[in-house]
Amino acid sequence: MTQSRSVTRRDALRLAGLSATGLALAACAVEGKKVAPPARDAVADYWASKKKNGTLRFANWPLYIDKDGKRYPSLEMFTADTGIKVTYQEAIQDVGTFFGKIQPLLAAGNDIGYDLMVLTNGFQLNRAIALGYLVPLDHSKLPNFAANASSAVKDPTWDPDNTHTIPWTVGVTGIAYNPKYVDKVTSIADLWNPKYKGKIGMMLDTQEAANFGMFALGIDPDASTEADWKKAGAKLKEQREAGLVRKYYENDYVDALARGDIWITMAWSGDIFQQVAEGKDLRFVVPEEGGTIWTDNMCIPKTAQNPVDALTLMDYVYQPKIATMLVEYINYITPVPATRELVLANADKATGEKKASLKQIAESPLIFPSEADMAKLRSYKTLDTAQEKVFQDIFQPITQG
Repeated sequence: MTQSRSVTRRDALRLAGLSATGLALAACAVEGKKVAPPARDAVADYWASKKKNGTLRFANWPLYIDKDGKRYPSLEMFTADTGIKVTYQEAIQDVGTFFGKIQPLLAAGNDIGYDLMVLTNGFQLNRAIALGYLVPLDHSKLPNFAANASSAVKDPTWDPDNTHTIPWTVGVTGIAYNPKYVDKVTSIADLWNPKYKGKIGMMLDTQEAANFGMFALGIDPDASTEADWKKAGAKLKEQREAGLVRKYYENDYVDALARGDIWITMAWSGDIFQQVAEGKDLRFVVPEEGGTIWTDNMCIPKTAQNPVDALTLMDYVYQPKIATMLVEYINYITPVPATRELVLANADKATGEKKASLKQIAESPLIFPSEADMAKLRSYKTLDTAQEKVFQDIFQPITQG
């Protein structure tokens, strides 16, 4: 999957999927066969000789933390509390591009320049797991994750028992529209409505587009077959050939929607929250047929020079006070359920615009989605290598042809 939700995604980001009341997140599945977790002895053997070095190189997506520490100094607090200095880089603009750069180095056993990275579930993450590029985590060193993470984000299908990953945040793909041009949207069928011809936006990402093609036909992507993909491909091709789609977008769909270049589009809910918070009159819905849920995951490459320091930060951000700082900055839901009440508590202590902003975060269904919306969410189809080729052969010519 080409996954390009970066710079303009919140202007650049994603949503996360967990309410403070412990909504049951749908399990997110991805490409690749399940990889059996390594034996406990193998995990212990890896970590036995590893020591804290006091330094950490962290690769993440843009705008996923207040890296300057002006409002939410979580990295500075981490250094003060642990003595570990962090070199933080917004190095990931697109999963495919980033993985393409690091894969040859990992295959050769060479340092990629990072000890911790955040990868989206999908083709590349599963490939990294299957090829042994990621370090198995020592969960005895992750007590905050064990105590504070919702059970809904534990044991994902693409990484049983969180053997190699724990979530940074989770996201939802639905439909956004501009009410200046569109009255109301409830169904994916609206993306095929001829009255919006030339004003419809679709995602360039094949897994994203494929899921919506399947939703339009009443197909559950998690249980889909090759025959289902072909039906979904035909549905998407019909949409394209009818001239309904203005463009297959990466992150630039947000500006196009706000300008009125497109009136209705596939969208990441966090982007739309940011636009609404900035005063734009846009709407976001999880259509009645379903939406997609995905996860951005922290993981340690096998060539990490400072794995203990990386593991320390992974656990550190699962403290509710730190997770709250992250959600207030990112405007995406943390996998720590206690955050909503803490955001509300901070709102009670704040005044003026800050108070209003925090209340908007705590009360937004784009950040804390309803149980009904969560029940409609599905993940990406789990694919092995051969299936991935078939899948891409069906959908790439539509979104990238």
